Amino acid sequence: MQIRFKMTIFAGDKERNLANTVMDWLLNLGYLGLFLGTFLAGTVLPLSSDILLVGMLAAKADPLICLPVAAVGNWLGAMTSYWLGWYAKWEWLEKWFRIKPDTLRRQQERVDKYGVWLAVVFWAPFIGMVCMIALGVYKVRPRTTALLALAGSFLRFSFWILLQTVWQQ
Repeated sequence: MQIRFKMTIFAGDKERNLANTVMDWLLNLGYLGLFLGTFLAGTVLPLSSDILLVGMLAAKADPLICLPVAAVGNWLGAMTSYWLGWYAKWEWLEKWFRIKPDTLRRQQERVDKYGVWLAVVFWAPFIGMVCMIALGVYKVRPRTTALLALAGSFLRFSFWILLQTVWQQ
């Protein structure tokens, strides 16, 4: 069964067509596409893992398979961002992203304030990826970060599956 995706907001025609093509391709790969899409969405790429999951559920995919596939894919993407931050050098951040040393110091104060708990909200658009990279840059406890990010990922996708289950009744 062909699944069609239509992106209608926040993009021009060229971007909208590219997003539609990528999302269609991922959805038509089934569970593999769900895994790949949620992994990429967990990194710095602007994809929506929520839309992929909802698309799979709308196509009558098994929610008990979708949950671990989406959660683990998204979590691995987030941990990729974490490790990119871990191995980043301060000079790279300043040079390539034009981040000033004062901004880095302020960011570190926020990370020091909230610590590893930032990993729970890694799924939030844009700020989540920034949080995961920051947790890596400041070498915040990797095991605890990984566990909290995994828990946050399962909670996020469980919410969508629960909502879909209630909606169908």
